[in-house]
Amino acid sequence: MKKPNLLAVLASGALTLALAGPALADWPDRPITWIVPWGAGGAADQITRAVVPLMEKELGVPINVVLQPGGQGAVGHGAVAVAKPDGYTWGLGTVEISMLHWQGLAEFSAESFTVAAVLNADAGGLIVAKDSPYQTAGELLEAIKSNPPGTFKASGTGQGGIWHLGLLGWLLAEGLDPDTVPWVPNQGAGPSMQDLVAGGVDFTTNSLAEGRVLIDAGEARALAEMGTQRHALFPDTPTIEEATGTDYSVYTWRGVFGPAGIPDDVVDTFVAALDKARQSDQFKEVMANGGFGVAWIPTEEGTALITKSDKDFGVTMKAAGLIE
Repeated sequence: MKKPNLLAVLASGALTLALAGPALADWPDRPITWIVPWGAGGAADQITRAVVPLMEKELGVPINVVLQPGGQGAVGHGAVAVAKPDGYTWGLGTVEISMLHWQGLAEFSAESFTVAAVLNADAGGLIVAKDSPYQTAGELLEAIKSNPPGTFKASGTGQGGIWHLGLLGWLLAEGLDPDTVPWVPNQGAGPSMQDLVAGGVDFTTNSLAEGRVLIDAGEARALAEMGTQRHALFPDTPTIEEATGTDYSVYTWRGVFGPAGIPDDVVDTFVAALDKARQSDQFKEVMANGGFGVAWIPTEEGTALITKSDKDFGVTMKAAGLIE
């Protein structure tokens, strides 16, 4: 089973902003709240910490970062969706926006948000702890196939989250039942990596960038990149196709979102500041050092991306038996 290729969408460029709403003069004139729907240490948190100080300089007001993990991303995303659409609440939204409602975990969808821009796209990965006996993705796959279902446990995010779907898609692509490897839910990649090195799970499927700190520290080992090409920071780590012969890839995306209905002029001002921030050498350095894939997909095209993701992931969830 081949996952939808988001790279074609991510590479297609930017479109002009076109959101309706009354104008708000003198915005911003007070602090802005920035919500992160995942725990500390994951990619959403790292990207937020990189861009927020730059946004504060551009907008001239403080931006208060609030971590609101829980409900597989539903808590934080939901807080953004129901906020007053005055431009004073934004968040680092993730691909789960397009997934949670399928499982009955949230009522919001693409239409619930104002998309400022998608800033990042990363492939999943296969990561094991330093003492794992498996040196390659092929060895891990063979062990999964030759042992009884339930022998191996994996993590990377919450139940039904993007990296859970990454695992399920991989198992289906390899001709395995999606229940072969039980999923241990966590509040993001950071906690999942900690669980991995502590021995709570056998491998994770989050991005290599999210696991980089522990990989570089020698506490974990990257076996494969779940993308169409090797990761720039892990050139010796093969793709899944290179490692197992199976044509398979899965990507997540992350962007800045507000509640639906934010006035046009506020969106324009915010996106202009975000654009300047992401073009700065400081932000580029943080993204490069973190191994995060860079994208720039503002409003209209970003909305189209999350709408397409919604449809595609619904198909995958049904195939994996997560939903009826």
